[in-house]
Amino acid sequence: MASAPTIASFPSLEAALKHFFGYDDFRYYQRAIIEQALKNQDVLVIMPTGGGKSLCYQLPALLRLGVTIVVSPLIALMQDQVRSLKDNGIAATFLNSSLTLDETRAREKALLAGDIKLLYLAPERLMSPSFWPLLEQLQQTVGISAFAIDEAHCVSEWGHDFRPEYRQLFQLKQQMPQIPVMALTATATERVRQDISQQLRLKDPEVFVSGFNRQNLHYEVKPKTKQTYDELLKLIKQQPGSGIIYCLSRKRVNEISFRLKQDGISALPYHAGLNAQERQENQEQFIRDNVRVIVATIAFGMGINKPDVRFVIHYDLPRTIESYYQESGRAGRDGDPANCTVFFGYGDVATVEFLISQKPDEQEQRIARQQLRHVINYAESAICRRKIQLSYFGESFPGDCKNCDNCLNPVPLEDWTIEAQKFLSCVARCQERFGMNHIIDVLRGSKRKRLLELGHDRLSTYGIGQDHSVDEWRQLCRSLLHQELLSETTDGYSVLKLNGGSWQVLKKQIPVNIHVFKRAETTKASVKSDEIQLSGDETLLLGQLRSLRKRLADEQSVPPYVVFADASLRQMARQRPITSDAFSAISGVGKRKLEQYGQVFTQEIQQFCQSHNLTPNAASSSTTTSSSPNSGANELTATQLSTHALHQQGLSLSEIAIERGLRLGTIIEHVERLMASDRKVDLNRLVSPERQVPIFEAIEKVGSHSLRTIRDELGETFDYNEIRLVRAMWESQH
Repeated sequence: MASAPTIASFPSLEAALKHFFGYDDFRYYQRAIIEQALKNQDVLVIMPTGGGKSLCYQLPALLRLGVTIVVSPLIALMQDQVRSLKDNGIAATFLNSSLTLDETRAREKALLAGDIKLLYLAPERLMSPSFWPLLEQLQQTVGISAFAIDEAHCVSEWGHDFRPEYRQLFQLKQQMPQIPVMALTATATERVRQDISQQLRLKDPEVFVSGFNRQNLHYEVKPKTKQTYDELLKLIKQQPGSGIIYCLSRKRVNEISFRLKQDGISALPYHAGLNAQERQENQEQFIRDNVRVIVATIAFGMGINKPDVRFVIHYDLPRTIESYYQESGRAGRDGDPANCTVFFGYGDVATVEFLISQKPDEQEQRIARQQLRHVINYAESAICRRKIQLSYFGESFPGDCKNCDNCLNPVPLEDWTIEAQKFLSCVARCQERFGMNHIIDVLRGSKRKRLLELGHDRLSTYGIGQDHSVDEWRQLCRSLLHQELLSETTDGYSVLKLNGGSWQVLKKQIPVNIHVFKRAETTKASVKSDEIQLSGDETLLLGQLRSLRKRLADEQSVPPYVVFADASLRQMARQRPITSDAFSAISGVGKRKLEQYGQVFTQEIQQFCQSHNLTPNAASSSTTTSSSPNSGANELTATQLSTHALHQQGLSLSEIAIERGLRLGTIIEHVERLMASDRKVDLNRLVSPERQVPIFEAIEKVGSHSLRTIRDELGETFDYNEIRLVRAMWESQH
């Protein structure tokens, strides 16, 4: 093999750039980053999508001896990168699960022969003990010139796409400290940058942060209504070129892609439920402009490097500002104008909150809820969208970008100086120890138990804000934050703090003008009068029963009201019947419906009561049923087998619940039944082994009959869901 060119082969870096990639000049900080890399320095690169991050490690890889190993989280992304490099005549390859054994061996042989300059790997493969012998052999033969960690935000719990396997990458510095590391991402706040450096053990890294302002992108937020699909279709037809539509679940992806095809739009789905070949084929169709639209799950992400995407539409709510910036940033990477639209509805907020509640770690939940608040603030705000985004990443922007819906169609300003003074005064009197919701409760004179226990009903600001709605006070608070007239902690708790601007407002030195707009649809307007009387638990149960009714109706291809009327469901939610006799007393339940639906509805109600520590009303439990999930589990239903199939595909229980449109409690019940029927269930994926041990010990000590007794033995750090799963495994073994 002819010797490969090195830095000494070219009179300048620009000459090397032209030789390998055909460009005449570097962009942004590319040259400075490459210079540091060639000095074998650790580097952290924050550069927006389309800014040329990849070239920052690709060019140094071609100018140094040895192979550069690139860590990438997505198979699609590494395949796309390798294909682009090969198109430029650059020796690059990847090793991942899409290859056959013979293909893998051939590529390993080429690596050890020195025929490869860039090797792309997923973090799981790189950190696998079985892969390290090859890594060490590679270092001893051709040499490893550098590690490049792409999508480095995945290493941080504060990032938008945290992946635990990225946490293991610190071992690279432990085992091979002499090899430089370059970490790269398009989105990272100051906190995330610090976390990346710390987690990867970077040594005195040079940090390069390019501007986050993508001036060619037009941002807008539209309300989500029953007509949203029609509006989506209209948007696609109005816009030229190709686009990406993001959805929250695979089910929604399949639904939207199917409807678009029915309406004459060439569209394909892209999510983890498709097999590798289908994903690859759909990606190829999109990249080659054989299909115009890709519909994809937000959770799975998109590793597609297509520069001429003209629109990105979030049909469902993004989870964080960082993920939205990343996903919307796939539009207009060629620098030409592109549109980014979010459809915002409060049903999506509930879905994301549900997903957050399933996170096992309390700190992770706090972080995720704070990130969700930022997204809601962005969607509801009437100020410049670009200003909010850039402020999130610590970049100052004056606003009035002339390229977002709020700047092009501004809501009129109103003088809210007096209201701002009331709000800030309340923050001060609450000793700057609480968040927005608590301050609003005080201003509006709430009788909430916690507020009264704190004695905040005796504050001078208690009840002085009853003339404004909760939404209006929230808009004021968000505006004060955006105008930097109020501060907020960023440790996951979102506590409001006064700053210099706050005191200027309180001293009447500056006025406060804000955009105030009325929400088109409020939650209360959509709630029927008889539902308002339901308690919180009853409302939750009603939602679960409606989901069950919808699923049963869909299975029979009938409208939901044919199964049960809303009035019957509300009565079930109030009375919580768990026996046949009690269920038959519900209005609308006759002999036929009792036979057809009695068991499935009473099981759902009983499971809800167990999950929420509720007892059925005495009149509903005259005949006691077994609390053990094993009773009646000899035969599995089709819906339980569907859950088992998704579990075997590697989906988490939360993902299965979202995918199937069922509550998590229902999915856990399915898993309990599966275990009781000796179906293969990987408990280690559902409950960490270190938490299983004390649960098993508690069950051995107090028995398996009562969940509450087991939890009392364990303490409040254990939740009922993990106890249920471990108990089901214990019972299947005894």
